[in-house]
Amino acid sequence: MNEKIIKPFEVVGAQVLGWLKVVNDFSRLAGQVFYWIFFGAAKKKPMKQPPIFEQMVFMGARSIVIVFFVTFFTGIVLAMQSAQQLSKLGGTIYVASLVSISICRELGPVLTALVIAGRIGAAITAEIGSMQVNEQLEALDTMAINPIRFLIVPKVVALFFMLPCLTVIGDLSGMLGGYIIGVYNLGINSHLYIQTAFDYLTPKDIYTGLCKSFVFALIISLVGSYQGIHTRGGAVGVGRATTVSVVTSFILIIVADCIVTGIFYFSNV
Repeated sequence: MNEKIIKPFEVVGAQVLGWLKVVNDFSRLAGQVFYWIFFGAAKKKPMKQPPIFEQMVFMGARSIVIVFFVTFFTGIVLAMQSAQQLSKLGGTIYVASLVSISICRELGPVLTALVIAGRIGAAITAEIGSMQVNEQLEALDTMAINPIRFLIVPKVVALFFMLPCLTVIGDLSGMLGGYIIGVYNLGINSHLYIQTAFDYLTPKDIYTGLCKSFVFALIISLVGSYQGIHTRGGAVGVGRATTVSVVTSFILIIVADCIVTGIFYFSNV
């Protein structure tokens, strides 16, 4: 009887300890990454620029098309859905401001981050995870090459700078989608649409979305790297770690979006 009572507590305790270990390992990884970013040059071991630029091309330039189409069609859908309701109130012209504010403040950064998490986050985990199961990370240690500095830091730095750039492209493409619906479907004058879109768009709307993108970049790169270096179980383990990486990134992006939005909403920043 006592064993039946104690067993559930043992299960819960094991789960809690497991999550605490994950948090501790993730924090240690993040700490080492930031250490090499800020203090690596002080030890006369500066990061090589070519790997970072290669990662920027892979993460940024090669992601433009998919980011453009996702946010472009989102802007179209948002304009069509909002026009249906605003037309009942005689405020069809305000479709322009609604689309621009929604895209720049919320939908642009979040959708771009989700797309990049699915594309880049999975790629980071698969690359590092494959090296882990093939014992290539141990080989780097044998050659006195720090795997975190050599593999992870360039990815974190590259995505930290490229995701805000992709967010700007996503914002512009989303607003372009709204513009097409507003001008060619709703019959709004082109000049009037653009003027209305930017009259109600404040600097806070823009830098709120950009601040989110910096946070999302750290989440995607660090989660992908963490899952990669903790991959076990061969090819099956790589697939499992990639799935966990993408799902975890999605959840943390939504949570971080809520937190950052709350910070800006309840402050006068």
